[in-house]
Amino acid sequence: MSDIDQSMNPDTPYRVAFSHVTGVGPARLAALEGAFESLAQAWSADRTALREAGLDRRAIDELESARATLDPFVAHAQMLESGIDILAREDDGYPRRLREIADPPPLLYVKGQLAERDEWSLAIVGTRRPTAYGQQVTRSLAGELADAGLTIVSGLARGIDGIAHETALQRGARTVAVVASGLDRVYPPEHKGLAERILSSGGALVSEYPLGTRPDARFFPRRNRIIAGMTLGTLVTEAGEKSGTWHTVTSALDQGREVFAVPGPITSEQSTGANNVIKRGLGKLVSCAQDVLDELNVGPIERQAELAEQLPEDPSEAALLRQIGGEPIHVDELSRLLQQPVHETAAAMATLELKGLIQQVGPMTYARR
Repeated sequence: MSDIDQSMNPDTPYRVAFSHVTGVGPARLAALEGAFESLAQAWSADRTALREAGLDRRAIDELESARATLDPFVAHAQMLESGIDILAREDDGYPRRLREIADPPPLLYVKGQLAERDEWSLAIVGTRRPTAYGQQVTRSLAGELADAGLTIVSGLARGIDGIAHETALQRGARTVAVVASGLDRVYPPEHKGLAERILSSGGALVSEYPLGTRPDARFFPRRNRIIAGMTLGTLVTEAGEKSGTWHTVTSALDQGREVFAVPGPITSEQSTGANNVIKRGLGKLVSCAQDVLDELNVGPIERQAELAEQLPEDPSEAALLRQIGGEPIHVDELSRLLQQPVHETAAAMATLELKGLIQQVGPMTYARR
């Protein structure tokens, strides 16, 4: 224990350990954080205390099984030794938009690099068995949106996901893959090379699951909420009625994000899902990349990314600016995120506005210039 980095959040090794416990997701971990003085105390608590904190018998059994074989500090060290970054919700590198959803992952495991410019990202998702039409429109739209400066985010799956990632790489653009397994278990196996190219291009692989976690059907809907949560919006290029894409669409809608869909032939089962997104008024019809860019109103992305990288020297101003993107955010929300008094936040906002880094777009509401 003497070799532990004293600057490290003391709860982080225990968050890593709890991520190995299938029965303890974000909601139950939050309950444990509220019930105990620390996660170290929760990790060693007896069954009665765990039950009083809200865990059911199955979750307690799984936790006891994990405690018998897993040392939190060893598990944490193994992640770091594997070249994986561990981001907690309060860390600066944690994606701001993802932090805002109802159930953000307590930890993100990241291989590669997330960047400030990923603030301007779009999810592109769809069927694992695309038609020639679906392949064509995905390549066309992903290419133009990547050329416009958007980071392309998808799930590394067969079909539309893989095409979206490949297209971004071909255009020399950023792409991020969110997976439903540990970062040492690429799925599907044939996309191992694609994952390596994403990393070598400067992109990233992201998961909420620790090393060794095998892909599981239960994990894919959870993965999809991260894809929707860390992006400005979700574009469905081709999807059937019962496609897993619906999990991403419903997550995006629940999170208040934009949804877009490409219409397809009414005779094609592979377009039924995308067509129904439009038919039911759940998303906006897209016939070209400009439809997406206009709706998102993201402006010149290169310029916004440059501003994001030009953080003020003052640490408090820099921390504040990291929380402000192209979407309006109220001073009260900023104060909550930074855990500081509203009057301090308001004063710093006034300074940033005078420096020309942000603009007021409503009463006590700001966005990046």
